[in-house]
Amino acid sequence: MKITGLITEYNPFHNGHHHHLQKAKEITGADHIVVVMSGDYVQRGTPAIMSKTFRTEMALKAGASAVFEIPMCYATGSAELFATGAISLLDSLGCIDSVVFGSECNDIETLSIVADFLQNEPVEYKDLLQQGLKSGLTFPAARAKATSDILDNQFDYANLLDGSNNILGIEYIKALNLINSPIKPYSIMRQGSNHRDTNLHVKYSSATSIRLLLEEQYEKHLSLTSDNGKNSSSCDSTKFEAKYPGKLLWENTSEDMLKEIATQVPSHSFEILKKHYGTHYPINQNDFSLLLKYKLLDKTPDQLVQFLDVSEELANRVVNQLNSFVGYQQFSQLLKTKEVTHSRVNRALLHIMLDIKKVDVEEYKQRGYHFYSRLLGFRRDEEHLISKIAKESKLPIITAISRSENISHIGRKMLSHDVYATNLYNSVVTDKYKSRYKNELSQGVIKL
Repeated sequence: MKITGLITEYNPFHNGHHHHLQKAKEITGADHIVVVMSGDYVQRGTPAIMSKTFRTEMALKAGASAVFEIPMCYATGSAELFATGAISLLDSLGCIDSVVFGSECNDIETLSIVADFLQNEPVEYKDLLQQGLKSGLTFPAARAKATSDILDNQFDYANLLDGSNNILGIEYIKALNLINSPIKPYSIMRQGSNHRDTNLHVKYSSATSIRLLLEEQYEKHLSLTSDNGKNSSSCDSTKFEAKYPGKLLWENTSEDMLKEIATQVPSHSFEILKKHYGTHYPINQNDFSLLLKYKLLDKTPDQLVQFLDVSEELANRVVNQLNSFVGYQQFSQLLKTKEVTHSRVNRALLHIMLDIKKVDVEEYKQRGYHFYSRLLGFRRDEEHLISKIAKESKLPIITAISRSENISHIGRKMLSHDVYATNLYNSVVTDKYKSRYKNELSQGVIKL
């Protein structure tokens, strides 16, 4: 039995993800695909556009055998922390043979060379890196320049380190080396749009462009259904029905609004997107604005630096600029500097809001990264795979929070933090869409 692992966010699940899943099976000869996926918050430091429940369902309907959740502190971490958390989770399952990731270069040998180089960090590299940072380059740019200057053998390492998928691929290989894992890495070529592209591709659009379109269409709908033509945080179904007799709030409108998305996602994903649009998603940073402001109001710089990804400089900037806070996205942009990337700011603010502290993450890392495996869902016709994982896993598998008493004290600490973050996300969904609240403590495993 061959089992391949995929590290994902599926934010949301689109054609490129489906290609990745199918290609992974093809090149590895895998009998099963096990996915480890971010929960309700993602690596770029923002809430996911829709809940992990819907995204898990999309993955299973696309052919994934099982989906496990990456603990939040890793899912929202730097590329290095994200990769190490995800790879170590796959390794802990005890039966994963390979991992397949997308890359812009599709050159596993070159990615491995760079991974080995960055893992060892020769003195010359460290000196060049510091010179780049002092000259005003961002960390990614300084790292790319230092690497390219040293490994100058007619290969464009600077360009390679500009690709987000290449960077993650390098971090995956570093993580495999770090924990001495037997899992074999494979790379496939990223299809279609660059991850930063905001325009739709013919078939393989970026998740960024799809999210933007989903949010834009929702805002347009709000403007049409509000009394004064201005956007509001939620729709009033009574007012809508008064304007459009015989129609429910989103009935007969969501399919038209999402028609541009239909060609960008598999049909099963489109059905889920259509079913829950405007009633459970889209969710974005600004939906958490008041929560973030509340968390920042009484914090001093000394308190802020305790949180993951918050430097002393950024902590001072947060406090000094707080009176200019208008909304989450606006404040994040305000804090961005040439030296600090927007993603780093996003992650820092998210970690403050969710109370993710450096000392806790360091303790998790020192004690083995993981203390349980949280199963989000699986296919009924592959239940034998779950039995195999349960038998060979190095960690207890959690199928329900209410039955997690067999994990260690530190494991319960990590799990309770994730439960809190998910309940916060679900509370925002409930407030925005006036939907029924779902307490994470009562959620079970999705079975399709």
